[in-house]
Amino acid sequence: MLARNPFGKALVDARRPLLGWTVAIVAVAAMYAAFWPTMQAPQMQEALAAYPEGLLEAFNYSDLTSAAGYLGSAVYGLLVPLLVTVFAIATGTRTVAGDEEAGTLDLVLAHPVGRVRLALHRFAALLVGLAVIAVLLWLAMLALSGPAEFDGVGAGDLAAVNLQLALLGTTFGALAYAVGAATGRRAVALGVSAGVAVLAYLANSVLPQVEGWQWGAELSPFHWYLGGQPLVHGVQAGGALLLLGTSAVLVILGTWAFSRRDVAV
Repeated sequence: MLARNPFGKALVDARRPLLGWTVAIVAVAAMYAAFWPTMQAPQMQEALAAYPEGLLEAFNYSDLTSAAGYLGSAVYGLLVPLLVTVFAIATGTRTVAGDEEAGTLDLVLAHPVGRVRLALHRFAALLVGLAVIAVLLWLAMLALSGPAEFDGVGAGDLAAVNLQLALLGTTFGALAYAVGAATGRRAVALGVSAGVAVLAYLANSVLPQVEGWQWGAELSPFHWYLGGQPLVHGVQAGGALLLLGTSAVLVILGTWAFSRRDVAV
C-alpha cells in the first residue's frame, strides 16, 4: 500500500490517534459550550465582573456576555485551539522525523516512492486529520446551538471559526513538519514547535496587557486565527491568508531541506 499510495497508508496508520484526538477535542468543546446557559445567570455575571479585566483577557476571556463572545472565549479561545495545536505538532513531528529517528526511514524509502512525494503525502494526511476535527467540531456545535441557546450564532459563523481553527493547526503542524524534515530529530521538532506555540500564545494574550507591547499580538498565529472575531464577522481573509502563507513557506522549506540532506539510518 505504501508503494501505491503513501497518502492512504498515512491515513490508515493515523486512524486510531485521530479518533482519540477528535473525541477528546469535541468532548471538551461540547462541555464548555453547554455551560453557556449557566453563564447568563446574574450571579455568574457578577462573579465574573469581580475578576480583573486583564486576567480574563490573558486567558482570551474578552467577552462573556453574548453567545458569540462566550464561544469565542471559553470554547475557541483557550483549550480547543491548544488541543488542536498539540495534535498538529505531535502529528507533524512524526511525518518524517518519526521514522528517521526510529531508524526505519531507509526501509520506507526502499519502496518505489520518492522523498518529496512521501513527505508531502504524509503532510496531506495531517491536513485531512485537521479537516475531520474541524468538521466534526462544527457539527457538534451546530447540534448544541439550539439546546444551549447560541442566539445570534449561525452555521456560517461556526463554519468560519472552525475553518480558521484548522488553519491554525495547519501552521503549527507545518512548523513541526519543517523542523523534523530539516533535522531528522523528533525531539528537536517537538521542542521548537512547542516553544514557538507557547510564545505565540503569550504574545497574543499577555503582551497586549503590557504598555507599549500591544504590537506583539499582530505577529502571533493565535491572533491571525481569532483576532478578527470570526464568530461575529465571518472568515477573516487577512488572518487566513497569513496562516496559509506561513504554512506554505514552512512546508516548502522543510521539503527542500529533506530532499537535499543525508538521511540518518
